[in-house]
Amino acid sequence: MIRPGRRSTNVQFPGFAGDALAAALDLPADGAVQAYALFAHCFTCGKDNVAASRISDELTRHAIGVLRFDFTGLGGSEGDFANANFSSNVEDLLCAADYLRQQHTAPQLLIGHSLGGAAVLAAARDIPEVRAVATIGAPADPSHVAHLFASAHAGIERDGEAAVQIAGRTFHVRRQFLSDIAMQPQKARIRNLRLPVMVMHSPTDEIVGIGNARTIFDAARHPKSFIAIDDADHLLRRRPDTRFVGQLIASWASRYLPHT
Repeated sequence: MIRPGRRSTNVQFPGFAGDALAAALDLPADGAVQAYALFAHCFTCGKDNVAASRISDELTRHAIGVLRFDFTGLGGSEGDFANANFSSNVEDLLCAADYLRQQHTAPQLLIGHSLGGAAVLAAARDIPEVRAVATIGAPADPSHVAHLFASAHAGIERDGEAAVQIAGRTFHVRRQFLSDIAMQPQKARIRNLRLPVMVMHSPTDEIVGIGNARTIFDAARHPKSFIAIDDADHLLRRRPDTRFVGQLIASWASRYLPHT
């Protein structure tokens, strides 16, 4: 049964370094929650970006509660983005899972958009309650994001830090960030995941090419699924695209989530 809308509550919890992370807990309007999901947003985005908010809304209509949060140093969360990296994002996800575990029910579904997709694939093994993982426009390897500030690589290596422009905003990226994304054993993680995985990707994605989806899909074990989000842009700005993604994830995940 598809339920009407959602009700959202602003919450916070400590992240990997103890900084308060800003989050939104979205629940079905009628309060009937079948399971909880944890949503990881795209690189330098936030919990309130179009994709995260709309997909979460769609999931609540299918009795799935969703916790979406800002990674350390982004959005409403405390901390310094320059001190964060991919590994700390994974740690933030584990902190978010702990919050749900303590306050409600541990997440049984992980969803990640773009680099958030890589992060949930890395975090899943350390959240024993997880039953399924869905990625949206995810890179096969975290090091893929380095191309977003390729022109600053020399300065980062020389000075240890540089200001970079990403989507019209300025971020400070340190050498430790580059080192961290370069050392991630992502393919082995995916191969050893042993969980149902859904890979969603647009064939026309110009930020993270469709070849990344093929690499993730090939590395994952069965049961695994691939869904093409035809004609969608990387950030899923169009409402029909987010509705499609949310509905498909809810339908697919229902096979693995507990039924009330």
